[in-house]
Amino acid sequence: MEKQDKDLYNEKVQAGKRTYFLDLKEKHNGDRVIKITESRKNGEEFIRSTIMIFQEDFDKFFEALEKVKANI
Repeated sequence: MEKQDKDLYNEKVQAGKRTYFLDLKEKHNGDRVIKITESRKNGEEFIRSTIMIFQEDFDKFFEALEKVKANI
């Protein structure tokens, strides 16, 4: 039986026809991961896209987001 990731924190962002879910999870080995999911309605179905940011990449990812934010 596969172990479930532990939910540490969840945030939901409603943005028009899209919903973003940001989930901080802890893997069974103690590593943390950020899971970002976009959900959007297409007709009668929902389309979901997900990316995972792994703990070893957090600093690089947040640094890149800050650069993007500074250029908005």
